[in-house]
Amino acid sequence: MDIIVVKNLTKRYGKLIAVDNINFTVHKGEIFSLLGPNGAGKTTTVEMMEGIRKATTGSISILGLDPIKDFAKLRGRCGILPQDFKFIDNSTPYDALSFYSQVLGSKKGVDYTDNIDDILRKVDLMDKKSTSFKNLSGGQKQKLGLALALINDPELLFLDEPTTGLDPQARRSIWDVIREIKKNGKTIILTTHYLDEAELLADRVGIVNKGKFITLDSPNNIVSANHIPDRLIIKGSERIYSSLTDAGYNVRSDDGMYEILMKNPTEVASVFDVLRNNNVTWNDFFMKRDSLEDVFVRLVGKVNEKGDVS
Repeated sequence: MDIIVVKNLTKRYGKLIAVDNINFTVHKGEIFSLLGPNGAGKTTTVEMMEGIRKATTGSISILGLDPIKDFAKLRGRCGILPQDFKFIDNSTPYDALSFYSQVLGSKKGVDYTDNIDDILRKVDLMDKKSTSFKNLSGGQKQKLGLALALINDPELLFLDEPTTGLDPQARRSIWDVIREIKKNGKTIILTTHYLDEAELLADRVGIVNKGKFITLDSPNNIVSANHIPDRLIIKGSERIYSSLTDAGYNVRSDDGMYEILMKNPTEVASVFDVLRNNNVTWNDFFMKRDSLEDVFVRLVGKVNEKGDVS
């Protein structure tokens, strides 16, 4: 089932085309991530889906509704965590959730106050329920933002840069919460500048540049379709380079590190056989395999060189 259907979506600001005739769907229960460099059009796309901006042309269906015409109805079925979430300094997580539960509940004729402790537990803030917002850590503030986005039990969540500026431990804690939300059947739109985050969390990724999709698929499929061969990296003496090039290997040298393209993993043993047979020693080695970030940089770079998106 498609929760979001976007057709021929375009957004213009005068002569500037921020979003250029894009089409995509988001399936129920998946995490869909929009990636792209600054100015690529991803934030504008999300804001049109949220009903904050109006499209120039094209259509958007969110849960079967129009995000502009049915804005009020969708607010009760969606949750939003904005970038750089902030709240009243002296308010506690319990105060914040109590306020939001009453405001959102009154519009739907539902009492959400009974859910507050459950949500605080879900985002691991129960022990901070009476702590002022100003005294929460960066990760705890983001967790409160997630909690507020969940208070009305939404079907669809928009998470905009949920871990920006957080330390590695806090980021992983937020990831755990997002995974738990997905397990409960929620659909999530995730925008992030962290490619490792999208690779770990998203079921599908859309890479946007200059208002268009470069590619849209699962992270694994995107990497498989656009990666370069695995590389064996060896650290050691200059004899590594001469021995391997003499043996016919494609070797790139960079400040005492030697990168050898591997056609398949079984070649690794042959490389070290060559070095041993030539009495060449090495200090360290590791395998390098393309990540989503490597592919992202390569794809965006190609588009920028050509000046257009194919």
